[in-house]
Amino acid sequence: MRGIAYLAATVGSLALGVIGTASAGSLNLSSEAFAHGGTVPTRYTCDGCDISPPLAWSDIPSGTRSLALIVSDPDAPRGTWYHWVLYAIPPTLPGLPENVDPRELSAAIHDGMNSWKRSGYGGPCPPTGRHRYFFHLYALDRLLEVPQQSSATELRRAMQGHVISEAALLGTYAKRSR
Repeated sequence: MRGIAYLAATVGSLALGVIGTASAGSLNLSSEAFAHGGTVPTRYTCDGCDISPPLAWSDIPSGTRSLALIVSDPDAPRGTWYHWVLYAIPPTLPGLPENVDPRELSAAIHDGMNSWKRSGYGGPCPPTGRHRYFFHLYALDRLLEVPQQSSATELRRAMQGHVISEAALLGTYAKRSR
């Protein structure tokens, strides 16, 4: 089942019409809080402080006019759950600090609507088992014209044909026993 979810995420990326590829020398996304494929620390989950982890990116492709970030859980019982949707991120920013309020970094950044029907970050909080959390960063060839608090679906639709490059950071998490 997880293989199918991964395949669906990959096909979803292809549907966005990625202009570039995520090969060596392209857009990179990382966090000092956890390694790619590692466990998201409790601090950044519903079991902890539920604050956003620090993120850093590099190798922004030339021609990038804005960045978008979508954090999702493809293992959610009712389909992909979106934990964070940010867009209109200036490509001059090197990343996001821990527990960020995007508006403090730039008035241009738009906070989209997550699956809880609110803006902002909502940390990993799987009902059962270990889930995968994908932090997808997109380099876009334009500043998207979408309303404030757009959903991940609306944002992905607007991004079609405008993605220069994409990077992903994967973290996993299993809820603590109560």
